[in-house]
Amino acid sequence: MPIFLDRHDVVEYSAEEVAKLHLKDLEVQDKYGVKFLTYWYDAERRTTFCLVDAPDRETADKVHAEAHGHVANQMIAVDLSAVEAFLGRIQDPLSAKTVPINESAFRAIMFTDMVGSTEMTVRLGDTKAMELLRAHDAIIRRCLEHYRGSEIKHLGDGLMASFDDAPAAVACAIEIQEKFASYNKNSETPIHVRIGIHAGEPVEEGDDLFGSAVQMAARICDIAQADAILVSREVRDECTNVDLEFAPAGSETLKGFSESVALFSPAH
Repeated sequence: MPIFLDRHDVVEYSAEEVAKLHLKDLEVQDKYGVKFLTYWYDAERRTTFCLVDAPDRETADKVHAEAHGHVANQMIAVDLSAVEAFLGRIQDPLSAKTVPINESAFRAIMFTDMVGSTEMTVRLGDTKAMELLRAHDAIIRRCLEHYRGSEIKHLGDGLMASFDDAPAAVACAIEIQEKFASYNKNSETPIHVRIGIHAGEPVEEGDDLFGSAVQMAARICDIAQADAILVSREVRDECTNVDLEFAPAGSETLKGFSESVALFSPAH
């Protein structure tokens, strides 16, 4: 059966109350041939996301309606492996005792891009360019591991990654640039990388998992200069309680977005 991820705006409910609503779904699900796999609850944003194996959207919502009356505000079809890559788990917090009942689905999305990779391949040849790409990948992956980032996709000359929180994503980006600066001091062929970071929830606009967050992060990366890090206001605002400093980097109207986006650059 298809897998769906739905969104509920639950302003009036606590984590404990949401857990009880989830239990009610589990009590009704067999009647409709549905299986609720897990959920995420965000106390700050007052949103809940349910992962459900169901014949269709309407049947999944029938379970919600009968169990407690709170049908989804929005629901999208998803790939289970993509959900696990972005969100880190598919275990139900009510059965997996190590999973908290108030784990947020809000994630920071990072894109990296190796600047001038096409020209580098033409100039150096495939063999040498591939050696540099392997060095590039190794540096970034070590930094992702250090900050518990999840590699979502390898993009040929860059990577897309997800982080549980924005400060970790920014700290990882800073370390990536520091590692490349160190690498370039001892390399005949330097590697220059640009990085863009945005943050958001898995179901917002459109029908893609983290669709608008991914698109925004990619567009921010596209306009960053070599060796630079650019982040959105959402990312900057998520870092107010940690030891990170940001400088305004202007505003841009990015492809696919109607409104101008304020950008910031973390000190590194």
